[in-house]
Amino acid sequence: MTMDKSMNVLIVDDYKTMLRIIRNLLKQIDFNNVDEATDGADALAKLRAGSFGLVISDWNMLPMTGLQLLQEVRADARLKTTPFIMITAESKTENVVAAKQAGVSNYIVKPFNAETLRDKIAKVLGHA
Repeated sequence: MTMDKSMNVLIVDDYKTMLRIIRNLLKQIDFNNVDEATDGADALAKLRAGSFGLVISDWNMLPMTGLQLLQEVRADARLKTTPFIMITAESKTENVVAAKQAGVSNYIVKPFNAETLRDKIAKVLGHA
């Protein structure tokens, strides 16, 4: 079973450099249909307007955090099954627990490489 690499992926981070890094890593593993948002509210608007097969979001953002975005996505009937990968700089247990309770699909701790990203995406899309 192969991954659908033509799916639309939304990456969310308030740090432009990080968006560029994630976009480049996705390109390395052949995901080219990538849109980006610089905060949770922007991401939510794009998700509600479009059709995305995967969300990759940073945890630490203002005014809406990645966790709040995840909670909004999971509370939305049309979006609730969208695979959602959270990226964080901290691997604090309480963060992992909070993200899991909110329904995160998977979790990546910075720094990470294309291989890690590919493995996490494969897991959440059921191709591990």
